[in-house]
Amino acid sequence: MLLIIKNNVIDLVTNPVLLCAAFSWLLAQLLKIFTSPKYRNGMSLLRFVVGSGGMPSSHSAAVCATCFSCGILYGYDSAFFAISGVLAAVVMRDAAGIRREAGKQAEVINRISDELNKNNKKKNFEDTLKGLLGHTPLQVVVGAFLGVLMAFFCQYVLFPAILPVTSPVMLL
Repeated sequence: MLLIIKNNVIDLVTNPVLLCAAFSWLLAQLLKIFTSPKYRNGMSLLRFVVGSGGMPSSHSAAVCATCFSCGILYGYDSAFFAISGVLAAVVMRDAAGIRREAGKQAEVINRISDELNKNNKKKNFEDTLKGLLGHTPLQVVVGAFLGVLMAFFCQYVLFPAILPVTSPVMLL
């Protein structure tokens, strides 16, 4: 039983699709430090790990890395590629659509709250809503492009060197 658990853990931490998605997400988050003022000012580890918004979209990078890794490893006609492609489209549409609109609404609510704070000395509205939730279309496209590049880099360059069993040629 312990051997089965050990093998499953090893499979999980050496999964080339999952690793590529994680590396893509990490790279996108690191790039935000240089491209997004919100990440430079008052940067904390928590904001780095769970922060959303900014350039490039780490969500787009991760799902596109997943999608194209599946295409490279299992074929572009595989169910893995199709499923991850649909997931990528939904995530990127959500990032540039619904979450972006929610962020705009949060900014308006925060401005109203600030005005109420100025005029009402008894009430103190200290809670502010997170204004930068989603992404501009450009941030999504750059994140997607980063994810595709990372998929090719990981699956053809990085992983064959460190995980030779997961070489794309060997899986086809």
